[in-house]
Amino acid sequence: MPRELRLNAFDMACVGHIQQGLWTHPRDTSAQYNRLEHWTELARTLERGLFDGLFLADVLGIYDVYGNSPDAALRGAVQVPLLDPAMLVPAMAAATTHLGFGITCNLAYEQPFLFARRMSTLDHLTGGRIGWNIVTGYLDSAARAMGFDRQMAHDDRYDLADEYMELVYKLWEASWDGDAVRADRAAGIYADPAKVRPIQHQGRQYRMEAIHLCEPSAQRTPVLYQAGASDRGRRFAATHAECVFVNGGKPEPVAALVADLRARAAGRPLKVFAGATVIAGRTEAEARDLLEEYRRHASVEGALAHASASLGIDFAKYGMDEPIEAGPTQAIQSNVTAMKQAAGPVFTKRRLIDQFVLGSRQPPIVGSAAQVAERLVGWAEAADVDGFNLSRTVLPEGLEQFVALVVPLLQERGAFKSGYAPGTYREKLFGAGPLLAAPHPAAALRA
Repeated sequence: MPRELRLNAFDMACVGHIQQGLWTHPRDTSAQYNRLEHWTELARTLERGLFDGLFLADVLGIYDVYGNSPDAALRGAVQVPLLDPAMLVPAMAAATTHLGFGITCNLAYEQPFLFARRMSTLDHLTGGRIGWNIVTGYLDSAARAMGFDRQMAHDDRYDLADEYMELVYKLWEASWDGDAVRADRAAGIYADPAKVRPIQHQGRQYRMEAIHLCEPSAQRTPVLYQAGASDRGRRFAATHAECVFVNGGKPEPVAALVADLRARAAGRPLKVFAGATVIAGRTEAEARDLLEEYRRHASVEGALAHASASLGIDFAKYGMDEPIEAGPTQAIQSNVTAMKQAAGPVFTKRRLIDQFVLGSRQPPIVGSAAQVAERLVGWAEAADVDGFNLSRTVLPEGLEQFVALVVPLLQERGAFKSGYAPGTYREKLFGAGPLLAAPHPAAALRA
């Protein structure tokens, strides 16, 4: 039997996410991103398809590397305008019962005390269905928005993140005992003060003395996602992450990355999700027709604006056939690595644009529902990943087609669940308890 795949939808609270320009398609509803019904209907569709979660990306700056200007991003709605993803979750949770929500939050600009309360609040309100994609940022525009000249160096951001994680773990796991809340109406005692303690922390980056403002939630610590593929990022993932998001592409280099991640985790459970874009039809011809239809709306300029920011390279400076060398960058190093794997260490803007099939560097999986199901199962086996983060194409039809056509075939193959397991997001993903367990470093802190 094939492995049972895990599936997240990969989205963002904006008009243009990964496939730049597809918001211009007449059937696309992405421009309704600022309406609550857009998100509650998406959540219902995903739960109908038994998706494990909705993975919401986020950035805190604007894409202004291309041409040293934000104009291309603004013209093409390239991840701007952009809403706060955390604000969407309670409404989607109220519209569903099982769907998990992995939201991206940049710890570099969030005070740990306030952030810990926000995550605990969401975990309470969702009944234990919240996850956190841990990021340290990659945009100088975000640093300037927060009052700095530029962002910290890549590895320094991870050093900051290690201390940040230590602090939020203490708040989530050690401030309140599991039985601190008595809620004794007759005695007038809600919480036993002897079982609640302030967290004291004196570190290189942070100082704090405070009691966590929230009583323990269903999971205490949210499900922890991370997407760093640099050496420093992998060390961070091996220590902290429960789920890792990796770039798609050819399965062989992804398999090598996954093997390294699992080895570094030293037996600690780790779920790995690969990015994927799918166009499925009832027949291969139908899917190919959809691909050509969608391609007519893809934006090269939007894709270049996105790529420039995420790779840290201003492609506007280069001619179409001028060699571009990707040197040291403070941007997303896993994206640079993926680009080199696809185009080689020396490439040109023309070669890069040739990869923009749907306004992104990610080539889509295109075919009949049976072909798509076979590709996903085979790719997961070859790369040793646990599942996929499926980025949107044209909304809502792309996801609706996947749910209607591909999910039943995956179920027939025994490669996808036929129903949700009970419990929290962590319990559904790992089949164990709702709390982080040893040897995760947070487990040892639990009061």
